[in-house]
Amino acid sequence: MNTGQEPRVVSGLEGVLACGSSVCFIDGPAGTLLYRGYEIGDFVEEAAFLDVAWLLWHGDWPTAAESARFAAAVTAHRALPPAVAEYLAGAPMATANPMAVVRTAVSMLGADDPSADDLSAAAVTAKATALLGLLPTVVAAMSRLTRFQEPVAPDPDLDHAANFGYMLTGQRPAARAAHALNAALNTYAEHELNASTFAARTTVGTLSDYYSAVVSAIGAVKGSLHGGAVDDAMGVFAEIGAPEGVAGFAAAALEARRKVPGFGHRVYRTRDPRAAAMDRLAGELGAAAGEPEWHDIATGLERELKERKGLNANVDYYSALVLHHLGFPLKMFTSFIVTSRVAGWTAHILEQYADNRLIRPRSLYQGPAARPYPPD
Repeated sequence: MNTGQEPRVVSGLEGVLACGSSVCFIDGPAGTLLYRGYEIGDFVEEAAFLDVAWLLWHGDWPTAAESARFAAAVTAHRALPPAVAEYLAGAPMATANPMAVVRTAVSMLGADDPSADDLSAAAVTAKATALLGLLPTVVAAMSRLTRFQEPVAPDPDLDHAANFGYMLTGQRPAARAAHALNAALNTYAEHELNASTFAARTTVGTLSDYYSAVVSAIGAVKGSLHGGAVDDAMGVFAEIGAPEGVAGFAAAALEARRKVPGFGHRVYRTRDPRAAAMDRLAGELGAAAGEPEWHDIATGLERELKERKGLNANVDYYSALVLHHLGFPLKMFTSFIVTSRVAGWTAHILEQYADNRLIRPRSLYQGPAARPYPPD
């Protein structure tokens, strides 16, 4: 329909409303993030991650009986299938991007699932439940293999976060570490229509299968402008090296117009609401590990860039320190996000299937006008 207005491209689709959703609400100017109406700061350190996944999938918190049944179902799917275990053992972990390895593992699971093309809500939820249990085992095994260590089998007596930490380090985690890992999982579980979630919804919008959607999402979150930023943030702290180097680094970075990882966000205009809990936990974990200087560097740099340029820290900034203290290798930070964000991806996948319309935007053509063939 001709409206009389010139067509306009919105670069990066910024601010474009692509769908309706009841999963997540963000108020960027106010720095507000709600999961199904619940403010993240109210539950990020209190709720079990599997209860948060249930909330995202079903719309509200589980009852005690539902929580126990769901945790048991997830726990039942922790063990690596033999084919995936063999693949991980032979993957070139020294040279491959870990996100490519995770992506391939999920593809293998889809290829081996005879129900992969069953798009019913019950079947998708069953597949998602299994993947929620399995992905921490995949990522923990990869983390150990990168350090030339044997993978650790899951412990069915441990809860989801504690088991993840155990498989990662080979030791039952202290209560503080298990608490922090659970909070990190909650922090990354969902974030509205970000690039990876949009990729997942676009994929199932074609009525493709659940595994394909997750693979699409992993491909998107791999990028340095999305989940990959958490790796880069830790690199900055290592580059600074000591708290007394913060002021000089900040001045040089601003003079060179260097983009500092962990600062700024497409949506938020204030400090990322997910950063608060990660900031506190990074300080606690660093003090317990005898490495308080990492948190001192981070808080100092945040203060410098806020005062000098009005820049705000995002979720990846302090999460990098939390993951470091929990024992994740630097190259595995982004892969950790997959183990959490699969909960949010699944909520959006279920929502898209339930009220689907093919996602098919248009482009503004800027090439040559129609011309004859063959050319002169």
